[in-house]
Amino acid sequence: MDGTETNRRNCAKTEQQKMLDSGGNQSGSKDRVTLKKEIGLLSACAIIIGNIIGSGIFISPKGVLDHAGSVGFSLIVWVLGGGICALGSLCYAELGVTIPKSGGDYSYVTEIFGGLVGFLLLWSAVLIMYPTTLAVIALTFSNYVLQPAFPNCLPPYIATRLLSTTCVMFLTWVNCSSVRWGTRIQDIFTVGKLLALVLIIVVGMIQIAKGHYDALEPQTAFEFIKDPSVGHIALAFLQASFAYSGWNFLNYVTEEVVEPRKNLPRAIYISIPLVTLVYTLTNIAYFSSMSPQELLESNAVAVTFGEKLLGVFSWVMPISVALSTFGGINGYLFTSSRLCFSGAREGHLPYLLAMIHLKSCTPIPALLVCCTATIVILCIGDTHNLINYVSFINYLSYGVTIAGLLYYRWKKPKLVRPIKVNLLVPCSYLVFWAVLLGFSLYSEPVVCGMGLVIMLTGVPIYFIGVQWKNKPHCISSAVERVTYLGQRLCYVVFPQDDPSEIQPLTEKSEL
Repeated sequence: MDGTETNRRNCAKTEQQKMLDSGGNQSGSKDRVTLKKEIGLLSACAIIIGNIIGSGIFISPKGVLDHAGSVGFSLIVWVLGGGICALGSLCYAELGVTIPKSGGDYSYVTEIFGGLVGFLLLWSAVLIMYPTTLAVIALTFSNYVLQPAFPNCLPPYIATRLLSTTCVMFLTWVNCSSVRWGTRIQDIFTVGKLLALVLIIVVGMIQIAKGHYDALEPQTAFEFIKDPSVGHIALAFLQASFAYSGWNFLNYVTEEVVEPRKNLPRAIYISIPLVTLVYTLTNIAYFSSMSPQELLESNAVAVTFGEKLLGVFSWVMPISVALSTFGGINGYLFTSSRLCFSGAREGHLPYLLAMIHLKSCTPIPALLVCCTATIVILCIGDTHNLINYVSFINYLSYGVTIAGLLYYRWKKPKLVRPIKVNLLVPCSYLVFWAVLLGFSLYSEPVVCGMGLVIMLTGVPIYFIGVQWKNKPHCISSAVERVTYLGQRLCYVVFPQDDPSEIQPLTEKSEL
């Protein structure tokens, strides 16, 4: 960090000390202003499960079946998709306890490959990946909430945007007010999601017990509607992977997890198999009452399932999807704001985003940036093309991160690793990742090319904003004024680190 950057940070800390003194929090106080460790094992599991289970399981079965070509093969894709997800999770468990920083992929890639690669992941995530995902989930929530009021047509454009914006702003306020409130919402809505899927599974098992399992009999299940090509198989896995996305989100809040070296891997070991089991049983339940043709013709599989089997209680399914997406919005806001926080702390984003509220200890500036970016995406209107760009960038970041694990093993072989997975785990994941990405590039070259362009636009921003040290005084002064104003408006300061809680990366000593 150059002298100008150091002066900026020192000036911000001077302003911080004034606020600490005025707030009654003297330097000798036991109550430090820092991110609170309030995520126990239960909340950690809720973050993983709550972020994975969103609208995907209610939408993706149609796409998986369409590309897989048969009921039996589609179920195999769901099981293998969960297995591949587990391989990636094991790699992230090792990275999470070896590099115990919040920020997930960004923090690991920055530590392993350096600032530029880390910044490109951060840039694409903050600019498009998370705001777009949040906007899509919020729109799904609005459509399901408003659909009963407009049974014969789509809900009005303005109504869906207003409700989506209101929902995002409300959950931003909740997460700004308290970490505990945010995690409690995640816990409650995760339970609600699981109960909705359990209802589908129970009703489906009752149907199977009554003998309604024609589509699941082996001779019928593997009767192909069409012969899938290798490309179709890859697309089937992409559809399933969309439903499983979010498995790495606990790594974004590592520093707020109680005993992360224990609870991070435990939460992964509990959550991923549970989600895989629930997803597989849910798809079996769908096929107990719906033929492959009916499922392919449905735009909302769970809603069609409810209409066929729940009768007067069919309204439960739209409400369940709405609750599921509401919890998904909360989870994405919670984790994406920590990504902004981590990027600012490394000097890759304005320092104001690395500050937290003096009393509630929440990263309010980072949360407000995530909220604003999501509302901008909502106002753009057409999010479908952006979703395709997001999927490509997302999977590119997974592969780069897990490749980083292998490189880090070679670069720092003596580094203490509380968890050390077998090399077959990252290698197996990377083989799958390379095949999937290769077929994506082959089948959708324009979409993938645009995803790369979006990511590479961060290169000049990095050299101008981060690497350019001797900026004109007028720019530095303007940044300082904005930082001061932001501190006053949001009542935020830099976190006060406790040296006793910092876990440095250590290497094994020679015997």
